[in-house]
Amino acid sequence: MRIVVLVKAVPIVGNERLGDGFRVDRGSGLEPNGNDEYVLEAALKLTEAHGGEVTLLTMGPAAAADALRKGLAMGATRAVHVSDEALAGSCARATAEVLAAALRRLEYDLAFAGADTSDGQGGIVAAAIAARLGLPYLSYAAHIEPGADGATVRVHRLSPAGYDVLEAPMPALVMGTQVLGEPRYPSLRGIMQARGKETLTWSLADLGIDPARVGAAAATTRVLTAAPPPPRAGATIIRDAPDVAVERIVDFLAARSLV
Repeated sequence: MRIVVLVKAVPIVGNERLGDGFRVDRGSGLEPNGNDEYVLEAALKLTEAHGGEVTLLTMGPAAAADALRKGLAMGATRAVHVSDEALAGSCARATAEVLAAALRRLEYDLAFAGADTSDGQGGIVAAAIAARLGLPYLSYAAHIEPGADGATVRVHRLSPAGYDVLEAPMPALVMGTQVLGEPRYPSLRGIMQARGKETLTWSLADLGIDPARVGAAAATTRVLTAAPPPPRAGATIIRDAPDVAVERIVDFLAARSLV
């Protein structure tokens, strides 16, 4: 089973900054996107149980290679890094176009993506990639397994009624959730082995994409403004006898039409 896992390097949580045009500043330190590690763990378990290989695929600046190194140390077979100066400021549409073009160059049975990223939190790129490639798209997977015939993939998705069980022919793209299982920590042996694993770097020219189709100038969506949330008002603390305190709380809620 050949699985491609889409990963992204995002600003370190708690260290996020905005640059020109309210774009995320990626020069303040990057780390692997947390949700991507859950689907990587699922991919590694599948290949350990059924054989195969895991290829990491990312798009981003040179510093994004750090996200690939950790994934390789966790056990991925190889990595592909799409990097080009023209990609800076690309929107979700352009990101999906580039990653779809990269997937066309790879041989795979399944592609995995995390639920969303901690920087953009759009959660739409995976679906857009599937649409571009004409792939079945199985979202919010809590469990992933190969079908009985070996030519399909089966996904369990949590729903209000319990679990929906979905099946689709391969190749397919699966978007997974944290319910898939806790990601493993890279071992010292894995870290050492990662240094010798193959990492390919592709440019837009390698993918046959016109630079005019990507980047900030070609973005179809833009952030108009961004600001930190307003500070929360101070809490109201009621100290009184229990019956009086309850009455005061009810009056407080009623005055605000909350009861």
